[in-house]
Amino acid sequence: MRGAKPVAEAAASEAGRAAPDYYFLSDLHLGGDGALQHCDFAAEFIAFLRALEDKGTDSELIIGGDTFGFWELTTVEGIARFDEIVRHHQAIFDQLKATGERIRITVMVGNHDYDLACDPAFAERLARYNLHLDTSISLKRQMLGRTIWIEHGQQADPFNASPDYGNRYALPVGYYITETIVAGTSRHSEFGRGNWLKDIRSVATDQIPDWVVSNYFYREMAWVVRGVISVFLLLITVAAIALVAELARRAGLIDANYILRNPFVRSLGFVGNIFVAIIAVNMMILFFMLVMAIPGAVVLHDIKRTLSRFRLSFGGVESIEGLGSDVYLARARQVFAEHPETAVYLFGHTHDAFLIEEDGRVIANMGTWLKILHRVPVRFGYLPAVYYPSFRLNYFHIAEENGEIAIHYVDRPKTPERELGWLQRILTFGRKPPAPRPIPARTTLSGRS
Repeated sequence: MRGAKPVAEAAASEAGRAAPDYYFLSDLHLGGDGALQHCDFAAEFIAFLRALEDKGTDSELIIGGDTFGFWELTTVEGIARFDEIVRHHQAIFDQLKATGERIRITVMVGNHDYDLACDPAFAERLARYNLHLDTSISLKRQMLGRTIWIEHGQQADPFNASPDYGNRYALPVGYYITETIVAGTSRHSEFGRGNWLKDIRSVATDQIPDWVVSNYFYREMAWVVRGVISVFLLLITVAAIALVAELARRAGLIDANYILRNPFVRSLGFVGNIFVAIIAVNMMILFFMLVMAIPGAVVLHDIKRTLSRFRLSFGGVESIEGLGSDVYLARARQVFAEHPETAVYLFGHTHDAFLIEEDGRVIANMGTWLKILHRVPVRFGYLPAVYYPSFRLNYFHIAEENGEIAIHYVDRPKTPERELGWLQRILTFGRKPPAPRPIPARTTLSGRS
């Protein structure tokens, strides 16, 4: 009977404790060469951390990888990379330290901060700011007899998965692409008309060439040259309409080509004749281009098929990291099959936040706090598309509520700075970027009885 009282007290103490709850976010990508050191969401992230201070000691914040942009930071090596990032973001790390005194903050390893898994010195350095480094490729948390499974997601991406996790020299193809293109581009961003090059990691990999052409045309090109090209491309558009109309006239579908044989144009005399001649010449050029496009399309198709065999094709990419969501959904279903007790599979990496319910389980992508760029085609002509900026500063909060696992989704609104010029706004007037995937504010799952 002597042990009854301590046992009862322990049971009462355990019953009085609040159930643990978890906060999840991913892909902050702090740091990088040149302008990549700038953080667009510093104020919002600090405010989020301050709010967590009141949540209690049973709460935990888990940052699901790519907290740091070590791959994009090439001017220093090793542990100095972390120190360099702290130096540029001292306010964020001061707040991390303060929040970490109240709740546990766990940092996972992503591909862009893969160094964390290779050098034990990082754990000590992060601990100075109350950040607990966990180098496990997957984390698990328990709730109501079920498991929350957390991964960064890079292990499902052949371009960014290390062939020997924990080996600092076992670097994937994505490392060399990032170091060469992303970091290299940022180092030259200060020479541009506007600091647009720093946003290269905010655009889908397959769209980088198109994005560069867009920014060159709307930002870097001399206005006189841009004006001449705009007129030429507009004439090509009119010529395309005239060519279709002429083919329809010759086929007997319409009586006249209202562009080449327009009474108003003819009434302009010499000026009208010049306009008709220009359109006619452009029609011939366009016809020649269309003829050449047929063998060109065949060759392009064969090139894409060849690249696909070498796993170098980016066609149809949905995500910034270079793969659509199918491979990650397959990974989640594999976890569910091998670990039936898993209720929630959380990952990041692709920067594309979403939540899917399947058979009483949830697959969720934690998204990113980086700026996201969306391609919006212009309303007419062959002018380059425009890339609209947006933010989705989001996190997931998972807690026990009334005997259920409640998954809360919170999206903190942020309006991007005005970056687009008047020509870009005019050419896309009335067109909006695609809406992000809708995510319910609250999703519930049953616990295990």
